[in-house]
Amino acid sequence: MARYKQLLHYAQQLTPLAPQLHTPENKVRGCVSQVWLVGELQADGTVQWLADSDSQLTKGLAALLVAGLSGATPEDIIKISPDFIASLGFQQALTPSRNNGFLNMFKLMQQKALQMVVASVGAKQEDGAARFGQGAGERGRADQSAPSAQQGAAAASSEAGPITRAIQSKLSAGLQPSTLEVKNESSKHAGHAFEAEGTAAPGESHFAVKVVSSKFEGLSTLKRHRAVYALLREEMAGPVHAMQLVTLTPEEAGRS
Repeated sequence: MARYKQLLHYAQQLTPLAPQLHTPENKVRGCVSQVWLVGELQADGTVQWLADSDSQLTKGLAALLVAGLSGATPEDIIKISPDFIASLGFQQALTPSRNNGFLNMFKLMQQKALQMVVASVGAKQEDGAARFGQGAGERGRADQSAPSAQQGAAAASSEAGPITRAIQSKLSAGLQPSTLEVKNESSKHAGHAFEAEGTAAPGESHFAVKVVSSKFEGLSTLKRHRAVYALLREEMAGPVHAMQLVTLTPEEAGRS
């Protein structure tokens, strides 16, 4: 009962959401109640969240997420594991359907945050996309015999260079992929196997990357690639000369 009173209190603190923002793209799917979420990117690069619901209990749950994630950057939001919901201590007091709805709220916020990351990639990154990925979206060029994400991670710990490890780390944190394959193909490109003296990462200039992530759902191939480029800004601006990308949702990967 105390938990429910807390949620009702949080609901009363939530700033009302304008009715015109009660749109399909802002509506959370898979909730027993109607709930809408809106993220507004601020001048300092953080996100201010707004929410509303036709149920006070659901509004209270939304208020928890609004309070917890407002003030964070889009990059930080997409890196948060859904497991953090358990730490809030409400799961035991909620029905399974409300718990599922709570998780779906968080997923929509992460999806919106990822879209903000994609939108933040400017003309420079778009020009880079053409340079990095001629044929990057051609799924047929992916190596179907590549090792699993777990096998790749194990091999990476002993064989990967610093740029490869950075790519793996940033994509794992930002996209939480079910499959991640990062292949260093620099040795296939004459003149790039070993860079000139003073280069940050000798032998790490050309990569083939395959990412399978549920966070790609609803995004075009171009926007998926922009999301990857945004997460790898530093690497793209420095030692990486070319990157072939294959970006799939779990459903798409299951059909391939």
